[in-house]
Amino acid sequence: MTSALFPLTIREQAAQRFEQLGWPTPRQEEWKYTNVAPISKIQWKSAGQAASIGQAGAPDLNMAGRALVELTFVNGVFVSKTGGGAKGLKVSRLAEEQSEKLAKYADYQDHPFTALNTANANDGALIVTEAGAAIEGFIHILYFGSGDEVWSHPRNLILAGRNSQLTVVETYAGEGRYFTNAVTEIVAEEGAVVDHYKIECESSSAYHVGTIQIHQERSSNVTARSVAVGGALVRNEVNAALKGEGCSLALEGLFIGAGSQHIDNKTVIDHARPHCESMELYKGILDGNARGVFDGRVIVGVGAQKTVARQTNKNLLLSETAIIDSKPTLEIHNDDVKCNHGSTIGQLAEEPLFYLRSRGIGEEEARGLLIYAFASEIVDRMKVEPVRELIRRAMFQQMPDRLPERRGASR
Repeated sequence: MTSALFPLTIREQAAQRFEQLGWPTPRQEEWKYTNVAPISKIQWKSAGQAASIGQAGAPDLNMAGRALVELTFVNGVFVSKTGGGAKGLKVSRLAEEQSEKLAKYADYQDHPFTALNTANANDGALIVTEAGAAIEGFIHILYFGSGDEVWSHPRNLILAGRNSQLTVVETYAGEGRYFTNAVTEIVAEEGAVVDHYKIECESSSAYHVGTIQIHQERSSNVTARSVAVGGALVRNEVNAALKGEGCSLALEGLFIGAGSQHIDNKTVIDHARPHCESMELYKGILDGNARGVFDGRVIVGVGAQKTVARQTNKNLLLSETAIIDSKPTLEIHNDDVKCNHGSTIGQLAEEPLFYLRSRGIGEEEARGLLIYAFASEIVDRMKVEPVRELIRRAMFQQMPDRLPERRGASR
């Protein structure tokens, strides 16, 4: 068993804070649309040692040979590291080499699941780039859950040095009825460029709560993409603080739910300095009795003149029983800004469906093509080809009766 990441005093403080905050409930505004009672009622236990990755999932998830470095954890316990890395790049385990910046950005005082993570985290990934290092390729962190009533609390810290460039992919998957509670802190120093991907394709019986905390310095550029296609109950939070003048941030999300899945997306973008720009686009596809949530807030501070912010949520409902709760919000404390937001909820449009059918395409295949086209606006912008392949496979596994044949996944 690996040792705890944080000093005893911090772990005790975080545990005490979680006890004070308690499990969140829908009576709280931040959790209005999501009830975590199914998680809180289970007596979770930590894995004493790493289990093996099931053979069914391993071929689709492994990116060794394509990633510069790949770290693999099972139930939060380190399993393997492959790849040689690159000049100006350090990839290690937090349990082996911690950083003074760990837990400086993700707030456990007001966020119960961050407090729970801080009190229980044992290991995770530390990724650091030197100033001026332009890292070609990507780093892959794979977290695999296995077993029943087992929980893990992965902790990641990504430090992009001044004027460096970095791409990181996090993948969460597994087999069984487990609970993953992950926290990732991303720090982009002045002029840094970070491209971050989070792919959540947990077991259909699993629970997942993940928090990504982004801190940006002057003229940095961060793109954070989130894809959620698995899990019985999922909550993905992204909190971004634009603390330097001239920052640029892009948040893109795609969530696909079927059956009785519940997928909650909570985002907060804090414009604290002038001349910053943020673009947010989240898309949801929901079928069966699935429920999706988009709760996004953009805050423009008093001193954040010349802010440009765009926030959009688009949703496609494939059944009469699917539900989406969409709540895009602008909180503006400055007049010298250009900000807009919007939300759409709809079904497949009849006109393009008629167009495809008039050219000899069957109704089901035509519907599948339109569903895939809706998602492709997010997927096709992803620069890492193995990530696009993984998402396409996950989409077809999620909706085998809705999407075109799998041959389209390899195109």
